Amino acid sequence: MAETKTPETLARLRHHRTSPTKVRQVLHLIVGKNVADARETLRFCERGPAETVMKLLDSAVANAEHNDNIPEEELFVSRAFADEGPTMKRWRPRARGRGTRIRKRTSHITLVVARYEDEALEQRRTREAADTQAQRASRRRRVQASQRKAEREAAREAEHDHDHEDHDHDDELVDADEIEAGETDDTETDVDETEDATTAEAEDAPEASDDEEPAEEESDDDSAEDGDAKGSK
Repeated sequence: MAETKTPETLARLRHHRTSPTKVRQVLHLIVGKNVADARETLRFCERGPAETVMKLLDSAVANAEHNDNIPEEELFVSRAFADEGPTMKRWRPRARGRGTRIRKRTSHITLVVARYEDEALEQRRTREAADTQAQRASRRRRVQASQRKAEREAAREAEHDHDHEDHDHDDELVDADEIEAGETDDTETDVDETEDATTAEAEDAPEASDDEEPAEEESDDDSAEDGDAKGSK
């Protein structure tokens, strides 16, 4: 019984103006990974050929979807390699009329994507479902924790506002008591000032009467002297 061969789809880029050594360093990062993980790896790769390999991967996935009717979720990078292409010779002038040869390397890049086997695909789907449930449970716990935190903060703010209102009410009562005490002090001060004024007037009055009595005696003495003078005449 012949074994069923896993369908493969490839994409090839020829005469790429980069040396095969540099391209192979990028291809080794994505071999064996599914399409999503391979794209994520290439997106954050800082090497020069990463952008070119990303475009080649997109081309291979598009070929698999269009030609073989295989969805992207079932594909992975099965093989990827870079062969050496023709080398272009150039010359660079040097000192004393000499010249140095420059070799401009090129490479032929081939990227092959294949479909997972049925067993591996079923295990992958089961694992993804379990991860999804775990993520949902974790998200539910985070939401509940955030809700409890919000409720605690709301209760703390309400208690703080209530304490602030009580403090303001106590301040108002203290201010009212101080105002009443101030009015009482002003009344007592007015009464004291009135009593002091009355006492001062009472003290000034006798002194004025004492000054007037000698004036009356002097007038009586003057009238007596006038009478004596008339009698002697």
